[in-house]
Amino acid sequence: MTVDRLTLRAIILASGIALAGFLAGNGFARARAADRFVTVKGVSEREVRADLAIWPLHLVGADNDLAAANSKLTKSIVGVRDFLARHGVDTSQIQMTEFSATDAYANQYGSDRRPANRYVVHQTVLVRSSRPDEVLAASQQIGELAAIGVAISSGGEYGANSGGPTFVFSGLNKLKPEMIADATARAREAASQFARDSRSQLGGIRQANQGIFEILPRDQAPGINESSQIAKVVRVVSTIDYYLR
Repeated sequence: MTVDRLTLRAIILASGIALAGFLAGNGFARARAADRFVTVKGVSEREVRADLAIWPLHLVGADNDLAAANSKLTKSIVGVRDFLARHGVDTSQIQMTEFSATDAYANQYGSDRRPANRYVVHQTVLVRSSRPDEVLAASQQIGELAAIGVAISSGGEYGANSGGPTFVFSGLNKLKPEMIADATARAREAASQFARDSRSQLGGIRQANQGIFEILPRDQAPGINESSQIAKVVRVVSTIDYYLR
């Protein structure tokens, strides 16, 4: 083998090693550049009002005669209907649920002492209204029922609010597109500011998390539940990673 041929092979080998090193180094540089990103959060909030009220009113009638106990319950139901109508609540959407009749004497786990009333009948009057302001106004006058002899309790089964109506906002799906766009815009503003401060250029989105929509009470204070307030705040926090160049 001649010297020229050996020299040529050495040159080719050296060139290959140099090229491989260049490509590996260039690839490493690209990988490092791709790792440069900033994580920002965008918050969007909207104040809304409930568009649905659910108010369960639990009535009871008690007597030693079952028919008499049921008659008392029926009278109370009539009294509740009159009360609601008097305060402008639409009674056509009222539902009668959870009827039960109990014979206290049949309770084998009771004490030996006989109760004052053998029979107790229960009925729930479920008020469902798309006019929550009227339901709220009526609930603030609930004492009127006691004046006509109607014993009543409310709340409990239909939400966290155990002392009155539950107020529901059902228009969340209509707000979602607008609020997501708003949260994304706010996140990009924060990322752009970071890019300027770091003397970088803002790139495209690396990763995005839409976040969870929350419905919160407008007036946040200890002991106040969202379900007890007509006025609410819808909130979403989006987390987005942007590339930096």
